[in-house]
Formats: sequence, C-alpha cells, structure tokens
Amino acid sequence: MNQFMNPVIKGFAPDPSVCAVGEDYYLVNSTFAYFPGIPIYHSKDLVNWTQIGNVLDRKEQLDLQDVEVSEGVFAPTIRYHECLFYVITTNLPHGGNFVVTAKSPSGPWSNPYYLTDAQGIDPSLFFDEDGTCYYVGMRSNLSGERYPGDTEIWIQQFDPQLMKLIGVSTTIYKGAFKEAKWPEGPHLYKREGFYYLLIAEGGTEFHHSISIARSEKIDGWYMSCPNNPILTHRHLGSFYPIQNAGHGDMVETSSGKWFLVCLASRMLEGKSNLGRETFLAKINWENGWPVVNLGEGKLLIEQQHSLPLYPTEEKTSYILDQDDPAFLYLKNPDLAYYDRYSREGWIRLYPSETKIDSKIGSPTYLAIRQRSTDYELSTRVQVNLKTDEEAGILLFLDHLNSLRLTIYRLEDQLIAQMALTENGEETYLGSRTLDSNECILKIKGTGQKLTGIVSVGNQDYVVADQIDTHFLSTEEAGGFVGCTHGIYCVSPHRQTGYADFNWLNIIDND
Repeated sequence: MNQFMNPVIKGFAPDPSVCAVGEDYYLVNSTFAYFPGIPIYHSKDLVNWTQIGNVLDRKEQLDLQDVEVSEGVFAPTIRYHECLFYVITTNLPHGGNFVVTAKSPSGPWSNPYYLTDAQGIDPSLFFDEDGTCYYVGMRSNLSGERYPGDTEIWIQQFDPQLMKLIGVSTTIYKGAFKEAKWPEGPHLYKREGFYYLLIAEGGTEFHHSISIARSEKIDGWYMSCPNNPILTHRHLGSFYPIQNAGHGDMVETSSGKWFLVCLASRMLEGKSNLGRETFLAKINWENGWPVVNLGEGKLLIEQQHSLPLYPTEEKTSYILDQDDPAFLYLKNPDLAYYDRYSREGWIRLYPSETKIDSKIGSPTYLAIRQRSTDYELSTRVQVNLKTDEEAGILLFLDHLNSLRLTIYRLEDQLIAQMALTENGEETYLGSRTLDSNECILKIKGTGQKLTGIVSVGNQDYVVADQIDTHFLSTEEAGGFVGCTHGIYCVSPHRQTGYADFNWLNIIDND
C-alpha cells in the first residue's frame, strides 16, 4: 500500500468534480470571480494532479463583469460520454446554468449552451446505460421556502444533441434530515440496479456534510441511507484541524475501486485563509451503501492508497512572460495592461486605474492560488513608475481584505511600503526609502504571521514584521474563496509608467 497526503489539491480548490476515462482521471473546481474559469486537472492515481488547462479561457465563454468575488462560476461537474467531455456549471448573475463540451480535456472548449429553463444552481449530468442523459440540480422548494436553505433536488431529461432540457422536471429528494438546510451539489451514479444520489447538506461551513440516497427508478423518490451523513466533521468540534467537509463526487476506477473527492478546509488558529481545498477519501460498499474511509469515518491528512502512485513535482517558479494555466486574473482582464513582448523573460504591467478595492472593472493583478500558510513568495521587479503609482506583491481575499508589499513613487522618491486593508479600512505597516529602481520583494508566511522584506543588491531590509493575517480568512470576512497572491500595478489616474517583473517564486514548506 502507498501513502498519500491530503489535501490532494492545495489552496482555493472548492467543489471538486471528477470523472474517469480508462486509467485517466480529470477534475474541475469552482473559480467564482476569477478568470480563466474552472481549472482542469489530470491524474493517473487521484492523488497527484497536473493542471492541463482551464475550461473557460475566453471572454465570450465567461462574463464576469462587475461581479462580487464570491459570485461568478459555481460548482462545475465534469462527465465523459462517447468521446466527448461535458462540463456543466453556473455563472451568477450572468446567464445561470450552462454546458460546454470538448473532444480533449485540455480544450478548446465550446462556447456555453445556456439552459434558460434550468432553475437553481449546482447542475450535474448523468448518462444512463442506454445513453439517455439527465440533468440533476438544486432549486428552492417549489412549495414555498419555509426557512433559509429550504431547497430541493430535481431531475429532468437533457438532450445533448439539442443542448436543452426536455420532458418534465421532478423533485426527487429534499435532504437526509428533517428541515434539512441547503441540500445541494447533487451527483447521480448507478450501481447494482440502484441509482445513487450524492448531495451536500448543511451549508458550506462548519455544518457542511455529504449524504446519499438511492432509488430503483431514476426519477425517484430517493430513500436516504440509514448512515447519513456519510461524511461530516461537525461532530469533531471546532478545534479539529480539518473543517467544513462536504460537497463531493465519487468515481469508480477501471478495477472497480471507488473513491470520493470532496472539499474541506485546513484550519490554523481557528481560521481557513486557504479557503476550501480538494481532499481524497476511499469508499467501501457495505449492504448497498458507501462507507467513507472504513473504520475512520472522516478525512485523513495521511492515509494509505490502493492505487499505484505517479508523483509529480509541485511547481515553485513561474516564468511571467509565458501564459501558465495556473495564472489567475480578477474578473475579465484587459490584456493590454499585461505586456509579455516588450522585454524578453519579463512581464511588463501597466498600472490600471481600477484599484484593488474596486468592485467595478478588473485591476492589473496576475495571481496564483495560495497553497500554504508556511511559505515564501518572492519576485524580482524593476519599476519605471510615475508619481502616485505603485507595483508589487498582493495577497488578496476580497475587495475589502488584502495585504500588499509595494514600491510606491512619491515625486522623486521610491518607497518600499507594506499595507493592509481590513474590512475596507487601510493601515500602513512600515516603509523604507529605496536608492534603486530594481529589487526583490519577499513575503514570508509562518502560520498566521507575515513578514515583508525588500532586497536591494545583497542586503535584505524588513519593511514590516509579524503582521497578523487572521482577517484574511472566510471565518472573518465571509465568502466562498481562498486567498490568492501575485503581482500587481495600480495608479490613481491615467499615467505612462510601468513595472517589469522577471519571475514569481513560491516555496511552500508544509
């Protein structure tokens, strides 16, 4: 038996969905207000994942104009049928539920086919043995909402040729518990004559869980597993290091083994700055029902794996003049602000007038997901800034909560400074005058504390030390995303300056 470590996809990787194609596995996650939308990963062992692209990588596929950070793309599902990949998801508030397809998982993916008559969110597709396709999703209780989170799971036939729903919709399940809150994230499977419906319940935070039900008929009614919820961590208490376990998808290997991918959060001092990540668990079947991590009943940080492992190397250095699939922008970017051609080996960022705290437009910000709370992020930068322009490293949760280590032009001076924005209020933490327009900026994270360093020549200068980052967590700020970090450039008014960045390095120590 091999050993593996959870999470299998670190940092901001919520709502995982997985499908198997022979010996290959493909996985997608939610991206909310980030562009491109929906990363797609490939694996041979369900443990080691390599990002091979993004499903929604063109503006005509994904409208994120003026969305909140926790709006946009919700809960995608990936499925494969007759040599075609399908991803179905939701874009709120721009268009609702839609389907895209591709012959290759790395793309190109089609433009969206919007399902204007599909209510609610969290859509999924299921192809039955005879090829008939069904849409299953979550919507508000058609009989009227009795309380917040009074939702139901519904099904309707889907025609993949016409890309539309046909027939009538049927409510098939309302959750495992009396007055269940937020039954959502449905996925259908078929095994030994039964249709199985896997759902999430309890909301996306501490009370999150996974339940399952089954029926001999695809349109139900679905009867709950007597062991529900089959996975939750809410009974483990608020100090357990993994919280918010829920929203999963099961997959069967070619050898008949079953596994579960799901989201959960690693907690540090009671906070989850990294957001919801992707975890893996083993499924055993007993008496016709799945059991998660037999004998444990919870997610494990380290556990045995029954598949051969194919290790991959975690990326630690990003070449900025190349368009890496891991790069993220906030909402639809104006690529005129990102110049990869003027200087070989560098990216030139032009300052946008869109500030980091603006809900309108897209700031000049090129990011990657934060994967650890014990890390060092660094970049080499050379600036040609005009007065009041700034460029540097940004650590971002949402428009009201961020932290930055920046070079700022004040008339004839260049100043390295560190500042944070907490709940919309800005605080300056430290500064140092620079005698060079080229330096290395570093942020070192150790637990919930950060240190900002500027290096000029061979000399390191601490700009600010032991900065508390509890506020960069969903427990403090709310929302559905985790932190990202990367390089940015901003100006309060239209200017002609710029900043050149040579590389972006990240060392994760956990």
